[in-house]
Amino acid sequence: MPATRPSHAAGHTLTTTVEDHRIAWLAALAITIHLAESALPSPLPGVKPGLANIVTIATLFLYGWRTAAWVVSLRVIVGSLLLGTFLSPTFALSFSGAVASLAALGLAGLVVRSGLGPVGYSLLAAMAHMAGQFAVAYWLFIPHPALLRLFPLLMSAAVLFGLLSGIIVATMLRRLP
Repeated sequence: MPATRPSHAAGHTLTTTVEDHRIAWLAALAITIHLAESALPSPLPGVKPGLANIVTIATLFLYGWRTAAWVVSLRVIVGSLLLGTFLSPTFALSFSGAVASLAALGLAGLVVRSGLGPVGYSLLAAMAHMAGQFAVAYWLFIPHPALLRLFPLLMSAAVLFGLLSGIIVATMLRRLP
């Protein structure tokens, strides 16, 4: 595959790179998983396994934070457009969780020089995602003290699903050449 590919649209030439194609493929995979997961029933509102985050953590390890940030951003925006939730409260929660998760991953990458490993980064991302969503839910949608009682349960779910995703990523990365 060449380093760049010209694409002609409406008389203009758009040049894409190998990284552009990589981001598009990874984002498509994450969006597909996100859409499939949205069809699953949820035992508690707002609690999903977050299986698309497997793609995010694997991308972080294989291609770095910048590529992972693109994949997450595209997943949230395109996924919400396809599900019909763009600019809705659901989008606000998903976007805030993604921003919190990316910020935590970026900060961890700067602070922890030796790295946390796939399980550590996945746990961190899941917990930051849930904390970001919870903060927005509390501040914008349900500013009631009773909501705070759900926080330990939601964070426990984040830890459980973060561990599961991290183990899957660690297994995938071990099997790569």
